[in-house]
Amino acid sequence: MYQKYKNVEIVKPGGLELKDRLVGVQRVTKVTKGGRAFGFSAIVVVGDENGVVGHGLGKSKEVATAIAKAIEDAKKNLVRIPLNKGTLPHEQKGKYGGARVYIKPASHGTGVIAGGAVRAVLEAVGVQDVLSKSQGSSNPHNVVKATFDALLQLRSADTVAKQRGVSLEKVFKG
Repeated sequence: MYQKYKNVEIVKPGGLELKDRLVGVQRVTKVTKGGRAFGFSAIVVVGDENGVVGHGLGKSKEVATAIAKAIEDAKKNLVRIPLNKGTLPHEQKGKYGGARVYIKPASHGTGVIAGGAVRAVLEAVGVQDVLSKSQGSSNPHNVVKATFDALLQLRSADTVAKQRGVSLEKVFKG
C-alpha cells in the first residue's frame, strides 16, 4: 500500500493504545428487482496520538459491523509519522484523486486548524499545532488519502542528514 514512499516505517498494532475516529459513514443503495438493498460503508482513522496512524474502509449491511471492519482494516495499515514537538517537521502538499491537502507546521498554542477528514487524521497522529487547507474534492475518502500522502512524504531532520551524509548542524546551517 505504501510502496511509492521511501521512508515509511510500518508498525504492528501489538502493544499500542490505539484510538479510533470515525471520518464518515455512507449509505449505499443497490436497486434490485425485489426492491432496494441498503448497505453501509465507513471510513475510520486509528492512531496512538504519538506518531502512529492508519486508515481503513469497511462495508456491511449494518453500520456497526461496517465500522468494526473499518477499524480492523485500519489496524493493518499503521505507519509512523515523524513529529517535531507536537507539530510537523516541515510543510507539505498531498494529493489523491481530486483532493488536494496542504499542511504546515504552526507555533505552540495554535491548535489544529483543519476541517473534517484532515482534522481526524492529524488528531489521530498526535499533532497539536498545525495549519492546513483542503482544496478540490471534499470526498472524505480522497481527503483522508491525500492527507496520508502529505504525511508520508514528511522527513525528520535526522533522516535528511543521514540521506545526505552530513551532520545535523549542516542540515540547519547550510
